Amino acid sequence: MQLIVQPSAVGDATVTVPGDKSVSHRALMLGGVAEGRTDISGFLAGEDCHATLTAMAAMGVHVEQDTDTQITVHGVGLQGLKAPDGPLNLGNSGTAMRLMTGLLSGQSFTTMLTGDDSLTGRPMQRVISPMLEMGASIDSDSGYPPLTVQGRFPLRGIDYTLPVASAQVKSAILLAGLYAEGVTSVSEPAVTRDHTERMLESMGVTVEKSGNSIQIDGRQAPRGCHIQVPADLSSAAFVMLAALIADKADVRIRDVGVNPTRTGVIDILQAMGADISLENPRLFGHEPVADIRVRSSELHGGQVDPSLVSLAIDEFPVLFVAAAAAQGKTVFSGLGELRVKESDRIASMASGLRTLGIRVDESADGAVVHGGRFSGGVVGSHGDHRVAMSLAIAATIAQGPVTITDTMSVDTSFPGFVDCLVDLGVQIETDT
Repeated sequence: MQLIVQPSAVGDATVTVPGDKSVSHRALMLGGVAEGRTDISGFLAGEDCHATLTAMAAMGVHVEQDTDTQITVHGVGLQGLKAPDGPLNLGNSGTAMRLMTGLLSGQSFTTMLTGDDSLTGRPMQRVISPMLEMGASIDSDSGYPPLTVQGRFPLRGIDYTLPVASAQVKSAILLAGLYAEGVTSVSEPAVTRDHTERMLESMGVTVEKSGNSIQIDGRQAPRGCHIQVPADLSSAAFVMLAALIADKADVRIRDVGVNPTRTGVIDILQAMGADISLENPRLFGHEPVADIRVRSSELHGGQVDPSLVSLAIDEFPVLFVAAAAAQGKTVFSGLGELRVKESDRIASMASGLRTLGIRVDESADGAVVHGGRFSGGVVGSHGDHRVAMSLAIAATIAQGPVTITDTMSVDTSFPGFVDCLVDLGVQIETDT
């Protein structure tokens, strides 16, 4: 599938975006091993989250999907999962594979985790290493999927320092920590998203935090609860960008999760001159939520603070387009983690922007993006949903139509992306 986008006048609008992918994954997994029933509203009905749902069902968790976004999970307790009949295919989801590795490390059976070509090309050694220390046995293809996880119960509690900031690895260790004897502690070099900690607390599990360390005492049983999933800030970022680079737009995005471990994209855009405000702040359970209001703005380049990288790791394709539309040059550094996402996102974005007439100077862990004007053309997404959507937003202010190829992956995180852009006034169509 490909997207064809015409230069468009984005106008005033109030929109919603799908539920948070990170929260949806965690709600399914923790709900599955909780005592009792977990009702999930606002669930992200994307391919990644459906892969997690299918995997939990394959291990004996009864899941009712009342609507696309309303899910009921009947928990089986920490020791209630059963060995699946075959490998668990997690599609394109690195989050599902890393978190599932932690969850399965505490089981008393062996499971194979696999995925599509993109996922089997993503490194997993950073999650394998702590699981081995905790007592699980994991076979891999030199640190790459498929992974064969031979669980052990109980695991050993460990004190682990993450070599690289990673919410996925941190979460995997905390999930495994539920099955461990004693205390499991994780220290991170930079703050990362804390959805797992917040959800554990909402399910009655005590999580202790001290500085950059998070601790969990093993053998605590999560209790089922109601989880209202906020709208995904990573998806909202595309709408924010469309409004910011438009001539004259005033856009509101409702019920967006604004967890402070996720709002680096807002901080970076505001530093570039973006007019972004948070309205009607409130809580969905333990998760902060607000309506985001964005007005068209004159953006300017600068040096992006590397300390914000871990708070905006999924939004850098958006930020590369913002930099390309800004005055001057923008310097990004500390982005080495982007090289091993669904695609090499530094290279993918640099290639796409160059095709559209923007100068980009790559480095090993970043890039310098020089502001300019987007030309029309045909660009590849490299099968990466965030690259595809970011380039589609760039196309709204291009000098001619832009075709983005290989965009089937968009539905992994933002089902309804095209309809949402149409609501903003974007002329966009799909072509198979």
